Amino acid sequence: MVVGRFVAAQGMGGEARLLPLSDFPERFTRPGERWLQAPRGAPQRVRLLAGRPVPGKSLFVLRLEGISDRTAAEALVGQHLLVPASDRPALEPGEFHLLDLVGLQVRLLADPTVAVGTVTDLIHAGNDLLEVELAPGPGEAGGSPSPSRRLLIPFVEAIVPEVNLAEGWIGLTPPPGLLDL
Repeated sequence: MVVGRFVAAQGMGGEARLLPLSDFPERFTRPGERWLQAPRGAPQRVRLLAGRPVPGKSLFVLRLEGISDRTAAEALVGQHLLVPASDRPALEPGEFHLLDLVGLQVRLLADPTVAVGTVTDLIHAGNDLLEVELAPGPGEAGGSPSPSRRLLIPFVEAIVPEVNLAEGWIGLTPPPGLLDL
């Protein structure tokens, strides 16, 4: 299960900055076994030696076993940090893991027959944003393929008041203009 993405080297001693994709900071500060995965690569076992939050930023600085200089830390950029799926904390009723939203259909609550698109990613930018690949509009279903259109939707209760994991969809009540491209 992906819990973070390396975004930069930190200093000259092999530390690297990680953007967390998890709300559980102990995954980045508690030493132990983790996995690294390069884009389109197989996960590789790695040991987290230490980690600390960056004050005032949504980042952590990590030290991994075998990464001892800036060049090695720079090679981590773009790779994901993973933990076993069994490491998922138990949730209260009505709670869910943000990563479970990827792949869900996005519907309008005012008219549940209208499929807006599919959640393709989560972006942590102060507030969480859902990246949604929009469903083809009227007249787009046939003919030559067009590039996929994506939209960022703030993941806040006022706009996304309903998440139905069991049925595979989330419901939107978008403010005027949010879905206009």
